[in-house]
Amino acid sequence: MADKQHPMILEGDVFELTAKGQNELRGSATSLAPAVLEVLILIDGKSTVGETAARARTSGGEAVVNILAALLRDGLIDFVKDQAGALDFVDFFQTKGPVKPSVAATTKAKKESAATTLLLQQQGYFVRIVRRAGHRKAPDENKALSVLVVEDEPYLANLLKHVLTKEGFNVRTAKNRDEIVAEFRQPPRPDLVLLDVTLPDVDGFLVLLRIRQHPGLKTLPVIMLTAKATRDAVLKGLAGGADGYITKPFEIDVLLKAVSVVLGQSEGGEIAAADPWSGQA
Repeated sequence: MADKQHPMILEGDVFELTAKGQNELRGSATSLAPAVLEVLILIDGKSTVGETAARARTSGGEAVVNILAALLRDGLIDFVKDQAGALDFVDFFQTKGPVKPSVAATTKAKKESAATTLLLQQQGYFVRIVRRAGHRKAPDENKALSVLVVEDEPYLANLLKHVLTKEGFNVRTAKNRDEIVAEFRQPPRPDLVLLDVTLPDVDGFLVLLRIRQHPGLKTLPVIMLTAKATRDAVLKGLAGGADGYITKPFEIDVLLKAVSVVLGQSEGGEIAAADPWSGQA
């Protein structure tokens, strides 16, 4: 989504009102058309361009982009520099499309689960599958990466926080849906999410799907950490867009290697070419 005069306006961009824009809203009178005024109110540091287009009643799509271009040109709005703390997650868990992976995604996951392009290590019922970072931008060595650990078991959450902190990560934790939303709103945006499936008030697979549907989070690396080791559960995670699937109990060195591979810090060593489902319950 982009305007011809302003090709850099994208669906995931977030804007905030400038002092001039705030004065326009607070003044006793305005010369702005109703559609323009509506966009100005909706966009104020809370919604992406795509979300604003979906919420606007008087205009949408390219019309919203053109309005934003005009507001930007007139100095009423500006780009939010740190979008992580500005995004609106009010509707994060509301239905925004399919709640199940598509047939194409499931088919792709089945192929990937046995491919030699995956890091695969399986012993008995334990599954360790991780996608390599691929085209992702290499991490900045001068910046500590942020990891969000979504885990409701206090001991495991504290253990993961301790281990990852020792490895140089900034670690935050969440144990339910409200805390997940709060952490996504808190800057900086996580560079990686370790996501449990069984949470007290929300299913981890739903959280994964919402992340992949959100314009500001859809490329965020996610590794599932769960006791669910069935074939269907693993395929559901991979088809839903997970970058890794590690079943509990797991070894810390296996997890750290998976984190390194997903973030592009390591190539992952040798790759097993065995069928990951042999002997699987």
